[in-house]
Amino acid sequence: MAIDRQAPVVPAIANPAALGLGGFALTTFVLSTHNAGWAPDLTWVGLAFFYGGLAQFAAGMWEFKTGNTFGATAFSTYGAFWMSLATFVVLLLAGKVPAADVESDLGWFLLAFAIFNTYMMLWSLRLNVAVFLVFLTLEITEILLFIGFFGKSTGIIQLGGYVGVLTALVAWYASAATVANSMRTRPILPVGRALWAESAPMTAETPAPMRAG
Repeated sequence: MAIDRQAPVVPAIANPAALGLGGFALTTFVLSTHNAGWAPDLTWVGLAFFYGGLAQFAAGMWEFKTGNTFGATAFSTYGAFWMSLATFVVLLLAGKVPAADVESDLGWFLLAFAIFNTYMMLWSLRLNVAVFLVFLTLEITEILLFIGFFGKSTGIIQLGGYVGVLTALVAWYASAATVANSMRTRPILPVGRALWAESAPMTAETPAPMRAG
């Protein structure tokens, strides 16, 4: 009797971008409502550890599994961003961070991530309009916030909160589109084409880097 030595078929992994974008959007929204002066502080800290942080970081690890370098780098980095920011707040509340250094510390923190976000924003032009708008609005948010913290300007920080809310709404749309479009053979929610397209058409062997929709 012949023995079937063929390896079992491994099911395709679900698109991690929906989770990553959702975790990023919700946590950004809650923190931004505080920066905008609409909501109390610290509501976002638990979210930063577990949804924007752990869940988004896990989405980044799953993007590595799909061979998706852009998505893996973006989600892993911003998952770590949220966990780092929450840890900073815990240290601050524990009295381990001098009160006089808080604004400067946050300014350098956001400046560093704005630098990272700049090149990711440029490469997001190769994906689709929805993902590019997430990185564009996030870039503006981070720039406003690091300027606000360095200058100790409540008004600029508040403006950064407003743009942060917009960033969250755009990211939520991209997440919703990813979920909805994964449920049908034809897209339900449009995400737009790449603004920086390849000179040659994309083939079946060339996967879309982030697959956000």
